[in-house]
Amino acid sequence: MYAPPVLRRPARSSPGRRTGVLAVVVGLVISLLAFVPATPASAAPSLLSQGGTVTSSSEENAGTPATSAVDGNDGTRWSSAFSDPQWIKVDLGSSASVSQIVLKWEAAYATGYRIEFSTDNNTWTTAYSTTGGPGGTETLNVSGNARYVRLAGTARATPYGYSLWEFQVFGTTGDPGGPQIPGGGDLGPNVLVFDPSTPGIQAKVDEIFKQQESAQFGNGRYALLFKPGTYDNINAQLGFYTSIAGLGLKPDDTTFNGDVTVDAGWFNGNATQNFWRSAENLALNPVNGTDRWAVSQAAPFRRMHVKGGLNLAPDGYGWASGGYIADSKIDGQVGPYSQQQWYTRDSSVGGWTNGVWNMTFSGVEGAPAQSFPDPPYTTLDTTPVSREKPFLYLDGSEYKVFVPAVRTNARGVSWTGTPQGESIPLSQFYVVKPGATAQTINAAVQQGLHLLFTPGVYHVDRTIDIDRANTVVLGLGLATIIPDNGVTAIKVGDVDGVKLAGLLIDAGPQNSSVLLQVGPEGASADHSANPTTVQDVFIRIGGAGAGKATTSMVINNDDTIVDHTWIWRADHGDGVGWETNRADYGLRVDGDDVLATGLFVEHFNKYDVQWNGENGRTIFFQNEKAYDAPNQAAVQNGTVKGYAAYKVADSVAHHEGWGLGSYCYFNVDPTIRQDHGFEAPVKTGVKFHDLLVVSLGGQGQYEHVINSTGSPTSGTSTVPSTVVSFP
Repeated sequence: MYAPPVLRRPARSSPGRRTGVLAVVVGLVISLLAFVPATPASAAPSLLSQGGTVTSSSEENAGTPATSAVDGNDGTRWSSAFSDPQWIKVDLGSSASVSQIVLKWEAAYATGYRIEFSTDNNTWTTAYSTTGGPGGTETLNVSGNARYVRLAGTARATPYGYSLWEFQVFGTTGDPGGPQIPGGGDLGPNVLVFDPSTPGIQAKVDEIFKQQESAQFGNGRYALLFKPGTYDNINAQLGFYTSIAGLGLKPDDTTFNGDVTVDAGWFNGNATQNFWRSAENLALNPVNGTDRWAVSQAAPFRRMHVKGGLNLAPDGYGWASGGYIADSKIDGQVGPYSQQQWYTRDSSVGGWTNGVWNMTFSGVEGAPAQSFPDPPYTTLDTTPVSREKPFLYLDGSEYKVFVPAVRTNARGVSWTGTPQGESIPLSQFYVVKPGATAQTINAAVQQGLHLLFTPGVYHVDRTIDIDRANTVVLGLGLATIIPDNGVTAIKVGDVDGVKLAGLLIDAGPQNSSVLLQVGPEGASADHSANPTTVQDVFIRIGGAGAGKATTSMVINNDDTIVDHTWIWRADHGDGVGWETNRADYGLRVDGDDVLATGLFVEHFNKYDVQWNGENGRTIFFQNEKAYDAPNQAAVQNGTVKGYAAYKVADSVAHHEGWGLGSYCYFNVDPTIRQDHGFEAPVKTGVKFHDLLVVSLGGQGQYEHVINSTGSPTSGTSTVPSTVVSFP
């Protein structure tokens, strides 16, 4: 973005969208992550079933769903209808060599049953059978390759159904006889790790900043990591593709008596291009009492404790177009000043001084009261569902990745008291370094390893497939993935609990139909107990060179949480033009019950967001229509003038959004008109709160805000047209 001068959970989806298990979950349960081989020599069987996608022939009632048999909790259970036969089946996510089954029966057990294996969910072989099952806890030694494992009950020991506390499958993934990819290892040359005794910290940080300050489309990628302790007289200025983070379990474990600074001197005081950088997991005692974080898109401020104030504007209060804060505590006031829009989630602030167009808060202690449009504050008391981003930390001398637990109706930071979640040793990650191939990356996932991308640029000639439940894919230093031959960069299977975080996907010169696909087409499994999260995953088409993609991100999996993304068709840089970096669609959501918190999507040739799934929710949306539309005909959508920034399909019955804004700046042809920024069916279950459209300097105009509702923008005064409630 380069702005011109301007000062409750809805009902679940219909049965047709959900095949297999019908789960009613009273509280979200975070599944334990699978234990996987740490080194080439460690081929011991691992628990593969936990958190996997599970289906069954029946369920006794809503309180005993099939998911309870693989949740790692001996106090919850699956029970079937009171008849024979019955079955329960778990998808391991990838092919595995299965060596052991553990059945933890409740009192209603099976005397007769089979354990069956399949690699394709179609053809089954019997790995074990009995007609004299004893109940209790049964440990069965088996042998065979399978992705799908099914217990088929043929005879009940009681008049009741089959009832399992846990259905556990153990084995090894990948080819046990082939070469094993080692887990763990060093973090590579672009991860700089400091402790309080490290000499020359300020000089090294300054050196990185000098290199990255204006390198908007360069190849440098850096992560600056600080071990727990206290650091005096630090001013860490952050340029492009630079991440700074503490290595403690909590922000207060790593304290700067100093600042983490983003300013805009490189761009003459204009902060609207301060993209692609991050600060996480640090406590700051700012030198003058206020830290400066003057950013725009793709610059998350997460898990931070500022023991003072926070200034979101550049020195001189020039233009700024951010931004995003989550899981952070700012003891003093936050001053947006010239910031045009901002989203803050699950945090605590000592005050908030002003708003320009759109300031949105969910789950923020100390947030200003709801008052949109004057002041333009949209305030939700809690965030419906959230899971904080995974992060690297030190447990003594051992690196681990902490995966925070899911929270429902969250308010305030997640790190007071004992942090809730799971720790995974680095030895269970393939530490990916520049030069790694997609083939090796996929082999690591099949083997059972998680992925930690070190800072760098990665070219892939095939899709990275994440089809194992609970896999963590974490990037450091804005690790960047480029598909070279028109493939989809990353695909996620219809499995539970995948975590994608901290990546930049850059379109290649050959058109990709999709860059990031979460779930296969037609995905239907219920992931409400353990959703996939997409956090700080940014997508770029053009800018660093010609790139094309028909659709940037597609969400097919139900229950996915998209927490802070910037999906950007470039409006400046190299390889930019109406057809040069053609990209028709930004985000398409086909899954049900998808939640977006902090959604930034800009400049696409057609729809920026298309929402086809039921029960979708968006909290905060920021958009600009494509600057470079050559004329009205180029954006004409049948009889409608222009493609809406945010389109909800006519078939959708339930959808809700809060704090959404769309802006136009048609500088190639200022006579272009948009009928509206938002388009949605007029139904009682489709609701929007606090919408606005803005014409930047009068370069093009909107006729309405949503559908035919809302006043037109007019003139050159850059005054928003707003709708407080729709319909």
